[in-house]
Amino acid sequence: MTLQPQMFALLFTVILLAVTTYFLLGSIPLLILKHDNPMDSRFIRSFYITYFRLALIAALAAAISFAFAGKPALSVGAGGIALLTWLMRQHLITRMDHFGAQIRADELVAIPAFRKMHQSAILINATQLLAILGSLGSF
Repeated sequence: MTLQPQMFALLFTVILLAVTTYFLLGSIPLLILKHDNPMDSRFIRSFYITYFRLALIAALAAAISFAFAGKPALSVGAGGIALLTWLMRQHLITRMDHFGAQIRADELVAIPAFRKMHQSAILINATQLLAILGSLGSF
């Protein structure tokens, strides 16, 4: 049995859905952390680096698969998720490093800023999840 390009597209879309859902559901409980401990910021940073790596690979694979399956709009959408993931990684990790250093220096304004950034990342992740779910209707 030969796998068709559309089957690969579905496979990588489901993988992207699983990765995004897992990390979204895993990041929400991290909001209970006070973020006042440098280990909190390092753990959250590590958590997001892992997510960005996996999501970028899955989104790129989905984009390529959609292109081979003859679904250019979905290929562009998955490519957009890959690009957004890469941009978020560049921006978010840099800011996490900055706020983490401020938290280690006991600058109290860094804690609410780190928390707000974390909440923004969750909102963007949830939006990506909805886009991925919407693409499943094309199969």
